Amino acid sequence: MRVVVTVMPKPGVLDPQGRAVGHALSNLGFAGVGEVRIGKVVVLDLAETDADAARAIGEDMARRLLANTVIESYRVTVEA
Repeated sequence: MRVVVTVMPKPGVLDPQGRAVGHALSNLGFAGVGEVRIGKVVVLDLAETDADAARAIGEDMARRLLANTVIESYRVTVEA
């Protein structure tokens, strides 16, 4: 099964990379862009065939390694 972990800075956490991209977009003439947040997506192909078990494994990976849970939140989705 494919597990997708999306990691984003928590609300209120400074995101200098997002701010820089937002500023650059403005300089390029893209008006109306509000706050920009930069995160990461981790795609994992697991040998697990049960969707609930794959999600649990993805959650454990995210909590233990893929996300810094002090400043980042994460979402785990499972694709067949």
